[in-house]
Amino acid sequence: MTQIRITAGDVSLTATLNHSPTAQLIAEALPITGRVQTWGDEIYFPIPVSASNDETAAEVVEKGAVAYWPPGNALCLFWGPTPASSGDEIRPASAVNVCGMIDGDPTELANAPYGGEILIEST
Repeated sequence: MTQIRITAGDVSLTATLNHSPTAQLIAEALPITGRVQTWGDEIYFPIPVSASNDETAAEVVEKGAVAYWPPGNALCLFWGPTPASSGDEIRPASAVNVCGMIDGDPTELANAPYGGEILIEST
């Protein structure tokens, strides 16, 4: 398992990547920088990784999920419902590969500055 640090403005969290093929590609691409974009309670941004849906692909994810969205080559960080959600579920725009989980309180991501730089690095 790979530990990563997520930094955006005053927000700094760690996350643990799983052993999936997509998580491995992300770990190999670190460090990664992007610009914070949000869709409901999700931060997403394009990363230099290209992967198809794998065995972790899910239409609904858990709070704190670190995922990869193949159509946008994007890393996604979830802390609550999105515009596609029904009720309290956390539903991505389409299936994402679940690559890990945020350690601690993922709702801190709500404080990341929109359009600001986000950095993903190994710890």
